[in-house]
Amino acid sequence: MLENFNFPISAFKLDRTIRVYTPFNYGEGTKRYPVLYMHDGQNVFQDEEAINGVSLDLKNYLDEHKLEIIVVGIDTNIVGDERKNEYCPWVDGEYSKNLSGQVSTTGGKGAAYVDFIVHELKPYIDRTYRTLEHSTSIAGISLGGLISTYAAARYPQVFTKVASISSAFWRNQEEIEKLLNHADLSSIEKFYMDAGTKEVPGDERISNGFLESNQRVYKILKEKIPDIKFEILEDGEHSYSFFRKRVAAVISYLYGQ
Repeated sequence: MLENFNFPISAFKLDRTIRVYTPFNYGEGTKRYPVLYMHDGQNVFQDEEAINGVSLDLKNYLDEHKLEIIVVGIDTNIVGDERKNEYCPWVDGEYSKNLSGQVSTTGGKGAAYVDFIVHELKPYIDRTYRTLEHSTSIAGISLGGLISTYAAARYPQVFTKVASISSAFWRNQEEIEKLLNHADLSSIEKFYMDAGTKEVPGDERISNGFLESNQRVYKILKEKIPDIKFEILEDGEHSYSFFRKRVAAVISYLYGQ
């Protein structure tokens, strides 16, 4: 079952659509389930509601494989630069400037967004659904991967499994590296990362910089998290037609299916 509802983000003084998938046997008993939180909720479950018409198609995958997890998709704010602002904990740094060739002042609301998930949304989900309160994962794509990694570093006791897909660490490269270097990540059970070799087709310099950005983060994390996986995807591009192909690998790694 897939349920949509509006939920307030107090720090931003606005409501956000939340999409909750419950597994095939949810209505049959009293069993409790692990929960996976995902960003860009419009693009998680079905193509019909995806921003550009292509989603991860996660609902069909979960239905087909009868996986016993609850997935919470948090819609992104599509107004202006709000997605960048909410998914970047810091204003764009020097790595971002050098890679993009632009000076940007976007970013900086990421801490408030993650605090909303931990202190407002998660308690509501745990009260409303039969969750395993201490079996919580978080996953995201691009900037969603950046904010997922940040969330795990801020709250490693909450998010014990993480998936960071084609992550745009480059926007906050210096700060995310600093945070990860100082974070105690000993409670993280699994961490999945990937990046393509052609994230931006036709622009080898930016594609290489994108991959290098992920490699730098992986270098830090592999020293702190024993069970970590980093896939470099040959000719992988930064689009949902490529992202959706990784769903099986990500879910299988996180949940052992």
